[in-house]
Amino acid sequence: MLRLRSAVLNEIGMPLVVEELEMPKPKFGEVLVKVEACGVCHTDLHVMKGEVKFPTPAVLGHEVSGVIESIGDGVQSLRRGDRVACPFIIPCGECYYCVRGMDDLCEKFYRYNRLQGQLYDGETRLFRSDGTPVWMYSMGGLAEYTVVPKTAVFRLPSNLPLRESAILGCGVFTAYGAVKNQGAIKPGETAAVVAVGGVGMNLVNIARIFGAAEIIAVDVRRDKLEAATKFGATHVIDSTKNDVISEVMRITDGRGVDVAFECLGRPETVVQALNTVRDGGRVVIVGIAPAGATAAFEITKLVRREVKVLGSYGARVRTDMPEIIGLAQRGAIDLTSLVSRRYPLLRADEAYSALRRGEILGRAIVTTP
Repeated sequence: MLRLRSAVLNEIGMPLVVEELEMPKPKFGEVLVKVEACGVCHTDLHVMKGEVKFPTPAVLGHEVSGVIESIGDGVQSLRRGDRVACPFIIPCGECYYCVRGMDDLCEKFYRYNRLQGQLYDGETRLFRSDGTPVWMYSMGGLAEYTVVPKTAVFRLPSNLPLRESAILGCGVFTAYGAVKNQGAIKPGETAAVVAVGGVGMNLVNIARIFGAAEIIAVDVRRDKLEAATKFGATHVIDSTKNDVISEVMRITDGRGVDVAFECLGRPETVVQALNTVRDGGRVVIVGIAPAGATAAFEITKLVRREVKVLGSYGARVRTDMPEIIGLAQRGAIDLTSLVSRRYPLLRADEAYSALRRGEILGRAIVTTP
């Protein structure tokens, strides 16, 4: 029996353990992808720490790139050998939101996958040799092979680096959705990005692409702020040394930014972002917070000054992912520069430990042989 190696989370709070699982087979409308790389994301870390509820044992990893190994029935537009990238949202294509072009809110993805670790027949594709099910966070990309429904599989141009293209599926994808669909940045507007980690660094870059005239990067680490300037930040604020709100007001002549993106998911940074925008401005909350986390803010200010608060989970898969790949193909998104560390699958837990310590600039990836 063929098997694959996967990094498995057996219990909350425990390290990832590489073990062999049964080789999955694609069902109707699915493909089997030989994984080349999987991005290392804070959302996985939230699951590992128990801050986001998810069943165990599980294989995490939700942005992958690789080569199609085999095709299930009902797949006509993809072929064995295609180089592909897969975003973390897997739209069902038929629920209330998917049919309205809002597949970032796919009902089945949330209900089946994010709550139960299943695909849309109510089953996982991963099992141990004794038949024990292993649950999938998105496609369960921290593995040598993964099964992905065709709705979340996109061909890559030949000029894009295969392994680094994994980050298109969440780091870039999440930032693109926040800027295009929620932040709706127009040329000449000003933006603040609070926390320039994997998603925040991409937000800086995407805001630049959309024509933001001034982009203010905020973080506690000088090395991340220095990196942000390379991707388009016009100003940086070290929040350990400066009052962020005062500095933003100074930079914007007391007006505030048109849109602020919060990428950390902490109450204090959400409130901070709210207080950096101008009257009529937009606050886009991107960071995932521990379950039950709340933020206290002044209601009257939102009412009287018409400040808009928006949540942004990801981009719209079927319309935005081709645009994202096109930007990377044309060189507007430098994938190689955005990936700062590479770990083999056997060291996957080490990658997340580094992420937990805040050591990773941009994005790290886990690669398979």
